[in-house]
Amino acid sequence: MKRGFEIVSKYESQGIHLPIRATQNAAGYDFYAAQDFIIPSIWRLNFIKLLWKMATAKEVLEDEQFAAQKDLKPFLVPTGIKAYMQPDEFLLLANRSSNPLKRSLILPNGVGIVDADYYNNADNEGEIFFQLLNFGVKELRIKKGERIGQGIFVPFLLADAEQKIVRKRTGGFGSSGR
Repeated sequence: MKRGFEIVSKYESQGIHLPIRATQNAAGYDFYAAQDFIIPSIWRLNFIKLLWKMATAKEVLEDEQFAAQKDLKPFLVPTGIKAYMQPDEFLLLANRSSNPLKRSLILPNGVGIVDADYYNNADNEGEIFFQLLNFGVKELRIKKGERIGQGIFVPFLLADAEQKIVRKRTGGFGSSGR
């Protein structure tokens, strides 16, 4: 087996859909939410209060800055899916073209990268999550089974003089470095 998708064990009996391509020539596989999920509007969180204080030249306290920054962290929407692939490939996670226009959803980092060694890691079995922010004015309710993003398998090249890397992945999401 070269590349593909599997359902994470904790979701096996929960009717999770494997990613599929919507059309014959589509590059991306559509991913679905594994459960109902609410993503609050960024405009209803602490950071808007901070912006108002800054705009009116009032003093901004450090704990207010911390609370605002915390609110702007993306929400991790679970898919219940893991992906296997060849060692010289990765899965590129991208937004659906309709997300910003119709649902006010963005991937704050633009794209996500799922490395081949993320599959079946000990921390979370390699479950794929989509990082999403809602810049709309209302909270967004995502229903289980709704399409939330897409994944594209991509090969990559190595630099000529690269030193051999012997370190192995030891964790799940975000574990290869900060």
